[in-house]
Amino acid sequence: MSNKSNFFSSFATAVADLSGKPFTFVAALALVLVWAVSGPFFGYSETWQLVINTTTTIITFLMVFVLQNSQNRDGKALQAKLDELILTSQAANKFVGIEKLEEGELREMSKTLAEKAECVEEKADEKSAAEAASP
Repeated sequence: MSNKSNFFSSFATAVADLSGKPFTFVAALALVLVWAVSGPFFGYSETWQLVINTTTTIITFLMVFVLQNSQNRDGKALQAKLDELILTSQAANKFVGIEKLEEGELREMSKTLAEKAECVEEKADEKSAAEAASP
């Protein structure tokens, strides 16, 4: 099972990297333009329309899973890096693993941090004003 998981992760990373390149966009645009230009040759038939609809639907459907896998791994890696920074700094260790908290707990923690940030901002403003007033 691990080999299949590693294969899919490698595949998802490669596809995500490739899909984000300008060349891929230009290739997709060229494909759509070729399809549009071919319309008169096929009499703008339902089959002609079905080709682009089916193609884009299948590609979109598959890309959702590939890109979600890549984004999930990126998010987990970023979270691991942040946790390491928290653990090795003077920050409160209570922030390690907060991504696993319930929505209400996250909102409450965010509210508390916003209040602390306001206090720090006020103190910084007061200090700036005091320094500006002293000759």
